Amino acid sequence: WACWKTYLGRPEDEIRGMAMSVLGSGLAATRNHEDALSVEEANLSMMRRIGASEEDVLDVQSNLAVTYDQLGRDEEALEMKRDVYSGHLKLNGEQHRHTLIAANNYATSLFGLGRFEEAKSLVRKTMPVARRILGENEQLVLMMRSIYATALYDDPAATLDDLREAVSTLEDAGRTARRVLGGSHPLTKNIEGTLQN
Repeated sequence: WACWKTYLGRPEDEIRGMAMSVLGSGLAATRNHEDALSVEEANLSMMRRIGASEEDVLDVQSNLAVTYDQLGRDEEALEMKRDVYSGHLKLNGEQHRHTLIAANNYATSLFGLGRFEEAKSLVRKTMPVARRILGENEQLVLMMRSIYATALYDDPAATLDDLREAVSTLEDAGRTARRVLGGSHPLTKNIEGTLQN
């Protein structure tokens, strides 16, 4: 709160917005998600009022989506992540790292809500771009591959071919993750644990 008090008397501007972001992040880190939500919603409103850059607004929306997730407000988080992905796509194009990260976040929420076809469709569209731009060894690409494979096999409508593709994708992603990130990395453990299940 000391950070916020320092900037409370300032006019509404990007510096005040950064102070609010720091406060929101601090509150979230201490699991005060309801308080973080209030700060982040106020920050988003202010950023829109002052005409902040689209990139800055998208950053605030991304933080807000994470807080919605933490509070179990999954549909609101999904809507916000969709808006962030669309915003980055429009602002930066499909080949920009921020767009690919936003696509991954959106696909993760789709998967979490059991919207497997939408998640698979989004990852099928963005994963080849990520592979081409970032390379096969990039952590984001490995995360996309893991989400895609998990959506394949978790889908109640999965066919035997889907299950085979999921296993093959996870095996390959697991080998790459182990080689690039190491066996103790959380993503490697996640991929290998998913494969064992």
